[in-house]
Amino acid sequence: MGTRECGHMSAMSSPTKGEAGITGQWRTARPVVDHTKCLAAKLGKVTCLQCWVFCPEAVIEKDIPITVDLEYCKGCGICAGVCPSGAIEMAPETQFSEVEVHAGK
Repeated sequence: MGTRECGHMSAMSSPTKGEAGITGQWRTARPVVDHTKCLAAKLGKVTCLQCWVFCPEAVIEKDIPITVDLEYCKGCGICAGVCPSGAIEMAPETQFSEVEVHAGK
């Protein structure tokens, strides 16, 4: 188990990325982030990050703008559910080319 830390939040226990192996290959939906709606991207600083806090696989990087490691994302949709600005939507993997699916793009 790893820990996540942020200057204004307490540390939390979280799974280490890849602990269960590359899991993105069997995902049926992926998170797509609209950076025009994302509070952190709009303000250009670490603000909300509810997606990062609640991601059970720790695949969301708290970059500005946020990024998702699709090699390990299982497509659970928790990030989309907790996003207060509706910046994350789940899109079916069938919308992406075979190359994008396996390359995690």
